[in-house]
Amino acid sequence: MFETPAPAVVVALPGTGSDADFARRAFESACIARKIAFVAVQPDPRAVVASCRAALDAAARSGPVLVTGISLGAAIALEWAAEHQSAAVGVVAALPAWTGSDTAACPAALSAAATAAQLRADGLDAVIDRMRASSPRWLADALTQSWRAQWPHLPDALDEAADYKWPGAERLATLDVPVALVTAIDDPVHPLAVAEEWAALIPRSELFRITLTELGANPAILGNAGLAAFS
Repeated sequence: MFETPAPAVVVALPGTGSDADFARRAFESACIARKIAFVAVQPDPRAVVASCRAALDAAARSGPVLVTGISLGAAIALEWAAEHQSAAVGVVAALPAWTGSDTAACPAALSAAATAAQLRADGLDAVIDRMRASSPRWLADALTQSWRAQWPHLPDALDEAADYKWPGAERLATLDVPVALVTAIDDPVHPLAVAEEWAALIPRSELFRITLTELGANPAILGNAGLAAFS
């Protein structure tokens, strides 16, 4: 358990193609239990990273921030915390997907790029139908909601995610804020090995393991696990 100042606010960043609603379901209940102010960020699909960072900058004006994020949101959270170590109490990084700027073999980046191409070729409804046929119900419902809300800018948002340069080993090894990592051991898009690598590199880190079934049954498991490291 990390000894840190109490945050003024917890800010949650969703993953690629996701939305504030899922980030809220993942982290808000743990914040309510701790009586901490909470903000779930709705990324602008025309400028995903910039809009997330702007939301973090705005939150930091109210006091120390505990930054939380899922997948791409976890990477943005960690990078922002590394650059604003006086403002960041710590990071909860859920489902990290990759290490390093060379993402040619990153499953999350490849999936985002492929989905963007399919959306441009076949349209939103056809791609949603295929996604729903191959995804667990909880994930299909969450993505159907967020994808429809982000259309017609969704392909650009996915391309931005696919091109994102994930933090490398040097960035992780020199991070001076504590990081709680939450990984799903059976998630091929966010491999367990990546979370274990981050945990080995980050000087102050704690790794929590869950399953996709647990996540689908209760997204709040991300916040419950991650924020427990800062209690």
